[in-house]
Amino acid sequence: MKVFAAGILLCLAAAACHTDSTSIRVERSVFLMGTVATFAVDAPDRESGLNRLDRMVRVIEETEAELSTWQHDSVLSALNRQPIATWLPLPNSVCVLLEQVATWYRRTNGRFDPAVGRLIEAWSLRDGGHHPSSDILVTAKARSGFGHISLDPARCSASRLADVTIDAGGFGKGAALDRVRRAEHAESGAWMIDFGGQIAVSSEGDWPVALAHPELRDIPVVEFLLGEGSIATTGGSERDVFIDGNLRIGHVIDPRNGMPVSRSISVTVWHQDALAADILSTALYVMGIDEGRDWAEAHGISACFVVPHEPGAFPSGDGVDIVATTPFRLRFF
Repeated sequence: MKVFAAGILLCLAAAACHTDSTSIRVERSVFLMGTVATFAVDAPDRESGLNRLDRMVRVIEETEAELSTWQHDSVLSALNRQPIATWLPLPNSVCVLLEQVATWYRRTNGRFDPAVGRLIEAWSLRDGGHHPSSDILVTAKARSGFGHISLDPARCSASRLADVTIDAGGFGKGAALDRVRRAEHAESGAWMIDFGGQIAVSSEGDWPVALAHPELRDIPVVEFLLGEGSIATTGGSERDVFIDGNLRIGHVIDPRNGMPVSRSISVTVWHQDALAADILSTALYVMGIDEGRDWAEAHGISACFVVPHEPGAFPSGDGVDIVATTPFRLRFF
Protein backbone atom coordinates (compact mmCIF):
# COMPACT_ATOMS: atom_id res chain seq x y z
CA MET A 1 0.00 0.00 0.00
CA LYS A 2 1.20 3.49 -0.81
CA VAL A 3 -0.36 6.49 0.87
CA PHE A 4 -0.40 9.71 -1.14
CA ALA A 5 -0.42 13.25 0.20
CA ALA A 6 0.05 16.44 -1.84
CA GLY A 7 2.89 15.40 -4.05
CA ILE A 8 4.46 12.66 -1.93
CA LEU A 9 3.86 8.92 -2.11
CA LEU A 10 4.75 7.07 1.07
CA CYS A 11 5.13 3.36 1.74
CA LEU A 12 3.48 2.24 4.97
CA ALA A 13 3.22 -1.46 4.29
CA ALA A 14 5.17 -3.45 6.85
CA ALA A 15 6.20 -5.90 4.15
CA ALA A 16 7.75 -3.16 2.03
CA CYS A 17 9.23 -0.91 4.72
CA HIS A 18 11.93 -2.01 7.10
CA THR A 19 10.78 -2.89 10.60
CA ASP A 20 12.67 -4.54 13.40
CA SER A 21 11.67 -8.19 13.87
CA THR A 22 10.89 -7.52 17.54
CA SER A 23 8.49 -4.65 16.84
CA ILE A 24 5.17 -4.10 15.13
CA ARG A 25 3.95 -1.11 13.15
CA VAL A 26 0.95 0.77 14.54
CA GLU A 27 -0.81 3.43 12.48
CA ARG A 28 -3.43 6.12 13.02
CA SER A 29 -4.96 8.88 10.87
CA VAL A 30 -6.40 12.05 12.38
CA PHE A 31 -7.82 15.25 10.90
CA LEU A 32 -5.61 18.07 12.19
CA MET A 33 -4.90 21.61 11.03
CA GLY A 34 -7.34 21.28 8.16
CA THR A 35 -5.83 18.11 6.68
CA VAL A 36 -5.38 14.41 7.37
CA ALA A 37 -2.28 13.45 9.33
CA THR A 38 -1.16 9.81 9.20
CA PHE A 39 1.04 8.55 12.03
CA ALA A 40 3.05 5.33 12.08
CA VAL A 41 5.26 4.04 14.90
CA ASP A 42 7.27 0.90 15.50
CA ALA A 43 6.60 -0.42 18.98
CA PRO A 44 7.15 -3.62 20.98
CA ASP A 45 3.38 -4.14 21.22
CA ARG A 46 0.13 -2.55 20.07
CA GLU A 47 -0.75 -0.94 23.40
CA SER A 48 2.55 0.92 23.74
CA GLY A 49 2.33 1.93 20.08
CA LEU A 50 -1.16 3.36 20.56
CA ASN A 51 -0.02 5.24 23.65
CA ARG A 52 2.83 6.78 21.71
CA LEU A 53 0.49 7.76 18.89
CA ASP A 54 -1.81 9.43 21.42
CA ARG A 55 1.10 11.50 22.75
CA MET A 56 2.11 12.60 19.28
CA VAL A 57 -1.43 13.56 18.33
CA ARG A 58 -1.80 15.61 21.52
CA VAL A 59 1.35 17.58 20.69
CA ILE A 60 -0.08 18.57 17.32
CA GLU A 61 -3.46 19.36 18.86
CA GLU A 62 -1.74 21.67 21.34
CA THR A 63 0.12 23.36 18.50
CA GLU A 64 -3.11 23.80 16.56
CA ALA A 65 -4.74 25.35 19.63
CA GLU A 66 -2.02 28.03 19.55
CA LEU A 67 -1.76 28.64 15.81
CA SER A 68 -5.20 28.00 14.34
CA THR A 69 -6.90 30.98 12.73
CA TRP A 70 -10.14 28.99 12.71
CA GLN A 71 -10.26 28.85 16.50
CA HIS A 72 -11.25 32.19 17.99
CA ASP A 73 -9.39 31.56 21.25
CA SER A 74 -6.02 30.60 19.73
CA VAL A 75 -2.91 32.69 20.39
CA LEU A 76 -2.58 33.57 16.71
CA SER A 77 -6.24 34.64 16.49
CA ALA A 78 -5.73 36.87 19.51
CA LEU A 79 -2.70 38.48 17.87
CA ASN A 80 -4.61 38.98 14.61
CA ARG A 81 -7.26 41.03 16.41
CA GLN A 82 -4.94 42.79 18.86
CA PRO A 83 -5.48 46.58 18.71
CA ILE A 84 -2.91 48.33 16.53
CA ALA A 85 0.32 49.43 18.26
CA THR A 86 -0.49 47.58 21.48
CA TRP A 87 1.49 44.64 22.82
CA LEU A 88 0.19 41.11 23.34
CA PRO A 89 2.11 38.82 25.72
CA LEU A 90 2.84 35.47 24.08
CA PRO A 91 3.54 31.98 25.40
CA ASN A 92 7.22 31.22 25.14
CA SER A 93 6.58 28.57 22.47
CA VAL A 94 4.85 31.07 20.17
CA CYS A 95 7.39 33.79 20.94
CA VAL A 96 10.26 31.55 19.85
CA LEU A 97 8.34 30.34 16.80
CA LEU A 98 7.55 33.85 15.55
CA GLU A 99 11.21 34.81 15.93
CA GLN A 100 12.10 31.84 13.71
CA VAL A 101 9.43 32.90 11.23
CA ALA A 102 10.82 36.43 11.21
CA THR A 103 14.31 35.09 10.52
CA TRP A 104 13.13 33.15 7.46
CA TYR A 105 11.10 36.14 6.30
CA ARG A 106 14.31 38.17 6.25
CA ARG A 107 16.49 35.39 4.80
CA THR A 108 14.12 34.86 1.86
CA ASN A 109 13.82 38.61 1.24
CA GLY A 110 10.11 38.43 1.96
CA ARG A 111 9.35 35.63 -0.51
CA PHE A 112 8.09 33.78 2.53
CA ASP A 113 5.63 36.06 4.28
CA PRO A 114 2.84 34.59 6.44
CA ALA A 115 1.22 37.98 7.15
CA VAL A 116 -0.95 37.72 4.04
CA GLY A 117 -4.22 36.88 5.73
CA ARG A 118 -5.98 39.93 4.24
CA LEU A 119 -4.94 38.86 0.74
CA ILE A 120 -6.16 35.32 1.40
CA GLU A 121 -9.49 36.82 2.43
CA ALA A 122 -9.60 39.11 -0.62
CA TRP A 123 -9.09 36.17 -2.97
CA SER A 124 -11.39 33.90 -0.87
CA LEU A 125 -8.75 31.17 -1.03
CA ARG A 126 -10.36 29.29 1.87
CA ASP A 127 -13.83 29.54 0.35
CA GLY A 128 -13.73 28.51 -3.29
CA GLY A 129 -11.90 31.50 -4.79
CA HIS A 130 -13.01 34.94 -5.88
CA HIS A 131 -11.43 37.63 -8.07
CA PRO A 132 -11.35 40.84 -5.98
CA SER A 133 -11.79 44.30 -7.42
CA SER A 134 -8.67 46.40 -7.86
CA ASP A 135 -9.68 48.61 -4.91
CA ILE A 136 -10.12 45.63 -2.60
CA LEU A 137 -6.80 44.18 -3.74
CA VAL A 138 -4.95 47.46 -3.13
CA THR A 139 -6.44 47.71 0.36
CA ALA A 140 -5.60 44.10 1.18
CA LYS A 141 -2.04 44.55 -0.09
CA ALA A 142 -1.61 47.62 2.14
CA ARG A 143 -2.79 45.54 5.10
CA SER A 144 -0.32 42.72 4.48
CA GLY A 145 3.32 42.07 5.20
CA PHE A 146 5.32 40.65 8.10
CA GLY A 147 7.18 43.93 8.24
CA HIS A 148 4.08 45.26 10.04
CA ILE A 149 4.66 42.79 12.90
CA SER A 150 6.90 43.91 15.76
CA LEU A 151 8.40 41.31 18.10
CA ASP A 152 9.95 41.90 21.51
CA PRO A 153 11.76 38.68 22.47
CA ALA A 154 12.91 40.09 25.80
CA ARG A 155 9.31 40.61 26.91
CA CYS A 156 7.98 37.73 24.80
CA SER A 157 5.30 39.88 23.20
CA ALA A 158 4.18 41.02 19.76
CA SER A 159 2.44 44.03 18.27
CA ARG A 160 0.76 44.80 14.96
CA LEU A 161 1.75 48.10 13.38
CA ALA A 162 -1.05 47.82 10.80
CA ASP A 163 -4.22 45.76 10.47
CA VAL A 164 -2.42 42.67 9.17
CA THR A 165 -3.26 39.07 9.96
CA ILE A 166 -0.88 36.12 10.10
CA ASP A 167 -1.84 32.85 8.40
CA ALA A 168 -0.07 29.74 9.69
CA GLY A 169 -0.63 27.76 6.49
CA GLY A 170 3.01 28.12 5.44
CA PHE A 171 4.63 27.19 8.75
CA GLY A 172 2.13 25.61 11.17
CA LYS A 173 2.59 21.99 10.14
CA GLY A 174 6.36 22.28 10.26
CA ALA A 175 6.21 23.82 13.71
CA ALA A 176 3.97 21.02 14.94
CA LEU A 177 6.25 18.31 13.52
CA ASP A 178 9.30 19.84 15.19
CA ARG A 179 7.45 19.85 18.52
CA VAL A 180 6.69 16.15 18.10
CA ARG A 181 10.36 15.46 17.39
CA ARG A 182 11.45 17.32 20.53
CA ALA A 183 8.81 15.58 22.64
CA GLU A 184 9.81 12.11 21.37
CA HIS A 185 13.58 12.48 21.13
CA ALA A 186 14.28 10.33 24.19
CA GLU A 187 11.97 7.50 23.09
CA SER A 188 13.22 4.55 21.05
CA GLY A 189 11.46 3.14 18.02
CA ALA A 190 11.05 4.51 14.51
CA TRP A 191 8.16 6.82 13.70
CA MET A 192 6.80 8.74 10.75
CA ILE A 193 4.16 11.44 10.30
CA ASP A 194 2.66 12.18 6.90
CA PHE A 195 1.04 15.59 7.36
CA GLY A 196 -0.78 16.58 4.17
CA GLY A 197 2.22 17.19 1.93
CA GLN A 198 4.94 17.13 4.57
CA ILE A 199 6.64 14.09 6.06
CA ALA A 200 8.81 13.92 9.16
CA VAL A 201 10.59 10.83 10.45
CA SER A 202 12.73 9.82 13.37
CA SER A 203 16.37 8.92 12.80
CA GLU A 204 15.73 5.20 13.27
CA GLY A 205 15.15 3.44 9.98
CA ASP A 206 14.49 4.38 6.36
CA TRP A 207 11.07 5.14 4.88
CA PRO A 208 10.57 4.71 1.11
CA VAL A 209 8.97 7.83 -0.35
CA ALA A 210 8.34 9.06 -3.87
CA LEU A 211 7.69 12.48 -5.33
CA ALA A 212 4.57 12.53 -7.46
CA HIS A 213 3.99 14.14 -10.83
CA PRO A 214 2.68 17.68 -10.12
CA GLU A 215 -0.34 17.25 -12.39
CA LEU A 216 -0.85 13.46 -12.25
CA ARG A 217 -0.68 12.95 -8.53
CA ASP A 218 -0.81 9.14 -8.46
CA ILE A 219 2.25 8.79 -10.71
CA PRO A 220 5.62 8.64 -8.89
CA VAL A 221 8.53 10.30 -10.67
CA VAL A 222 11.35 10.19 -8.08
CA GLU A 223 11.84 7.57 -5.38
CA PHE A 224 14.25 7.60 -2.46
CA LEU A 225 14.66 6.65 1.20
CA LEU A 226 14.00 9.18 3.96
CA GLY A 227 16.03 8.34 7.05
CA GLU A 228 15.93 11.58 9.01
CA GLY A 229 14.54 15.10 9.00
CA SER A 230 11.54 16.26 7.03
CA ILE A 231 10.50 16.81 3.43
CA ALA A 232 7.81 19.30 2.47
CA THR A 233 6.26 19.72 -0.96
CA THR A 234 4.41 22.73 -2.34
CA GLY A 235 2.59 22.42 -5.64
CA GLY A 236 -0.39 24.00 -7.29
CA SER A 237 -2.62 21.47 -8.94
CA GLU A 238 -4.18 19.81 -5.89
CA ARG A 239 -5.42 22.88 -4.03
CA ASP A 240 -5.72 25.46 -6.80
CA VAL A 241 -9.27 26.41 -7.78
CA PHE A 242 -10.85 27.66 -10.99
CA ILE A 243 -13.23 30.63 -11.13
CA ASP A 244 -14.98 32.50 -13.93
CA GLY A 245 -14.87 29.41 -16.12
CA ASN A 246 -11.16 28.79 -16.53
CA LEU A 247 -9.23 31.31 -14.40
CA ARG A 248 -6.86 29.33 -12.18
CA ILE A 249 -6.40 30.71 -8.67
CA GLY A 250 -3.37 29.39 -6.82
CA HIS A 251 -3.52 28.64 -3.09
CA VAL A 252 -0.17 30.38 -2.38
CA ILE A 253 0.07 34.18 -2.36
CA ASP A 254 3.07 35.99 -3.82
CA PRO A 255 3.61 38.65 -1.14
CA ARG A 256 5.44 40.89 -3.61
CA ASN A 257 2.37 41.63 -5.71
CA GLY A 258 -0.51 40.18 -3.72
CA MET A 259 -1.43 37.76 -6.50
CA PRO A 260 -1.99 34.01 -6.20
CA VAL A 261 0.82 31.88 -7.64
CA SER A 262 -0.30 29.35 -10.25
CA ARG A 263 2.45 27.05 -11.45
CA SER A 264 2.46 23.53 -12.87
CA ILE A 265 5.64 22.65 -10.97
CA SER A 266 6.12 21.26 -7.49
CA VAL A 267 8.94 22.06 -5.07
CA THR A 268 10.20 19.64 -2.45
CA VAL A 269 12.62 20.68 0.30
CA TRP A 270 14.47 18.44 2.73
CA HIS A 271 15.68 19.92 5.99
CA GLN A 272 16.58 18.54 9.37
CA ASP A 273 14.05 20.98 10.84
CA ALA A 274 10.46 20.50 9.68
CA LEU A 275 9.71 24.21 10.15
CA ALA A 276 12.46 25.17 7.71
CA ALA A 277 11.32 22.57 5.17
CA ASP A 278 7.73 23.85 5.39
CA ILE A 279 8.72 27.49 5.01
CA LEU A 280 11.27 26.95 2.24
CA SER A 281 9.04 24.83 0.03
CA THR A 282 6.58 27.75 0.03
CA ALA A 283 9.27 30.38 -0.53
CA LEU A 284 10.86 28.50 -3.44
CA TYR A 285 7.47 27.89 -5.04
CA VAL A 286 6.83 31.65 -4.90
CA MET A 287 10.25 32.33 -6.42
CA GLY A 288 9.73 29.90 -9.31
CA ILE A 289 12.26 27.50 -10.76
CA ASP A 290 14.94 29.91 -11.98
CA GLU A 291 15.14 32.24 -8.99
CA GLY A 292 14.31 29.42 -6.58
CA ARG A 293 17.01 27.06 -7.87
CA ASP A 294 19.68 29.78 -7.76
CA TRP A 295 18.66 30.96 -4.29
CA ALA A 296 18.53 27.41 -2.90
CA GLU A 297 21.90 26.52 -4.42
CA ALA A 298 23.51 29.69 -3.06
CA HIS A 299 22.16 28.99 0.44
CA GLY A 300 22.96 25.27 0.50
CA ILE A 301 19.31 24.21 0.56
CA SER A 302 18.36 20.66 -0.35
CA ALA A 303 15.57 21.25 -2.89
CA CYS A 304 14.06 19.46 -5.86
CA PHE A 305 11.83 20.98 -8.55
CA VAL A 306 9.58 18.65 -10.56
CA VAL A 307 8.73 20.32 -13.87
CA PRO A 308 6.19 18.69 -16.22
CA HIS A 309 6.93 18.63 -19.93
CA GLU A 310 4.79 20.76 -22.16
CA PRO A 311 1.58 19.07 -23.35
CA GLY A 312 2.34 16.79 -26.27
CA ALA A 313 6.07 16.70 -25.54
CA PHE A 314 5.90 13.23 -23.98
CA PRO A 315 3.80 10.40 -25.45
CA SER A 316 2.27 9.28 -22.15
CA GLY A 317 1.75 12.81 -20.86
CA ASP A 318 3.62 12.11 -17.63
CA GLY A 319 7.15 13.24 -18.56
CA VAL A 320 8.95 15.59 -16.19
CA ASP A 321 12.29 17.26 -15.69
CA ILE A 322 13.88 16.84 -12.27
CA VAL A 323 15.86 19.91 -11.22
CA ALA A 324 17.65 19.24 -7.94
CA THR A 325 20.17 21.34 -6.05
CA THR A 326 23.56 19.89 -5.23
CA PRO A 327 22.68 19.15 -1.56
CA PHE A 328 19.53 17.29 -2.64
CA ARG A 329 21.40 15.22 -5.24
CA LEU A 330 24.15 14.31 -2.78
CA ARG A 331 21.62 13.23 -0.16
CA PHE A 332 19.14 11.27 -2.26
CA PHE A 333 20.55 10.41 -5.70
